[in-house]
Amino acid sequence: MTNDIYDSMLSAYDLSTEQKKRNAIFEVNQQIILAGLYNGGFFNVAAFYGGTCLRIFHDLQRFSEDMDFSLLAPDDEFDFKKYFQPIIDEFAVVGRNVEIKKKDKKSFGKVESAFLKDNTDVYDISFRTDKSIKIKIEVDTQPPLKFETEQKLLLQPHSFMTRCFVLPDLFAGKMHALVYRAWKNRVKGRDWYDFEWYVRHNVPLDFKHLAERVKQFNNEEIDMDTFIALLKEKLSTANINQVKNDVLPFVRNPKELDIWSNDYFVQLADMIKIINV
Repeated sequence: MTNDIYDSMLSAYDLSTEQKKRNAIFEVNQQIILAGLYNGGFFNVAAFYGGTCLRIFHDLQRFSEDMDFSLLAPDDEFDFKKYFQPIIDEFAVVGRNVEIKKKDKKSFGKVESAFLKDNTDVYDISFRTDKSIKIKIEVDTQPPLKFETEQKLLLQPHSFMTRCFVLPDLFAGKMHALVYRAWKNRVKGRDWYDFEWYVRHNVPLDFKHLAERVKQFNNEEIDMDTFIALLKEKLSTANINQVKNDVLPFVRNPKELDIWSNDYFVQLADMIKIINV
């Protein structure tokens, strides 16, 4: 009986290729992690944000591997370890054994640590049966504030609520990542895909939260015109083939990327609606 829930969750996905199956396993496992965190009371003190949040709760048509969380208020004493057991217990219900480890940031490569603050804790959840699946969890314990949250419902593996950033603040986090992510020779095309999604879905950008992120991560005060200029510079100069190649394994419909060009994204930048300036 225990695996019926897991298999039922997987059966909702297209499993026709190895890549699609891998993406589906990631997402099913992510939802079980969220259920465990809910059971442990994590969402009383923290909220979910980032691309995986957008994928699971807003039907973004690309898959995402990592999970990003922010405390609702700064807390140097915060200890994520007390939520390990509720996650382990939730996986046990569906017949899966998991191991959770805190990562030592000293061992991070430059790419991995380039966009990580000192007060972000990182954990890996690995699966004894699926050795290739490892889900990285980041928890910002000194978060930039001025964001709003909402409760979002999931029905599997059982009904539960997840506290998430609202869409304008999810958008702010994504635009900060797109402009400031310090990966020298790599472009994270997933950031570009999400940017396009926000504009096409008419989501306004919460500038107050964006400015707060820039102040805390980058020690800069920024105004809207400066930010848009930085954004357009990034969009107009990036290698668009690298951008496409990064996101390709995660998208359901590769033809969506046919229109992608530097000019296309610069024009999208002109369509951003900004609130809370």
